Amino acid sequence: MSYIDKPCSNCCQFLVTTGRDGIIQYYRLDHVLTVVGFGVNICGSMVLIGLRFLAKGDMFSDVGDLHGLSKACVSTSFERFINAVNNKLDNIRNKRHKDCFLQKKCKIPNVLGATDGTLIPILAPKEHEETFVCRKGFHALNVQAVVDQKMRFTDIVTKWPGSQHDASIFDSCGLKQYLENGQISGHLGDSGYPLRKYLITPKLNPVTEAEMRYSRAHFNGRIIVERTFGVLKSRFRCLHKTGGCLQFTPGKCANVISACMRLHNMCIDRNIPL
Repeated sequence: MSYIDKPCSNCCQFLVTTGRDGIIQYYRLDHVLTVVGFGVNICGSMVLIGLRFLAKGDMFSDVGDLHGLSKACVSTSFERFINAVNNKLDNIRNKRHKDCFLQKKCKIPNVLGATDGTLIPILAPKEHEETFVCRKGFHALNVQAVVDQKMRFTDIVTKWPGSQHDASIFDSCGLKQYLENGQISGHLGDSGYPLRKYLITPKLNPVTEAEMRYSRAHFNGRIIVERTFGVLKSRFRCLHKTGGCLQFTPGKCANVISACMRLHNMCIDRNIPL
């Protein structure tokens, strides 16, 4: 996805995407703002600034040079854009029993989604710096997410430091209470999670034919969350380690990650290609 000022009678700004068939599609920014529901406080330039940073992971000074704006103006515009996405784009919702479509893929009954965590690199914070060092040796946030069969995020937790274990994050999140109360169906998790009646983990060292069939079915279902994280980080390079790291406070980094996940869901819903 990119953006241009497409020449026309009223000089509108456009988002541009190229589909898998090579056909170029234009989306007027004012139409995008209306669909998302940002409101009058967010203008097209703020959307372009926000999308540029999320997609490329550029420094604010580089984004400012591109748009002819100061670094301070870019920072203010970006923060307003992120807040607007998180406040207005309400597309991350837990699904219910009747929506257990993932079970068709993995053949495990009553499976609604796959749960896992991913590490998002951030700048070393000034306070409690050591708690943000992850197992891979860099400062990060450990982000937990649940995805469905369409690679949409249905539940996210973005606030925990990189040293926090996946199982501890799960035990502290609101999703666990929903699952324990039977309000939503079960989920697939990797071996880092404890086995629960609502959280299905893989069989370690399968021996029998039945155990191997179960392991294959579990893998086929859980791999969807790994693929979703890959697509998310490819679409928004600011979240990938090759794009550097998010140079904000941990709280603001969590907001940026949440906004990227909401925008990812919007892209999935509208079939916007990677």
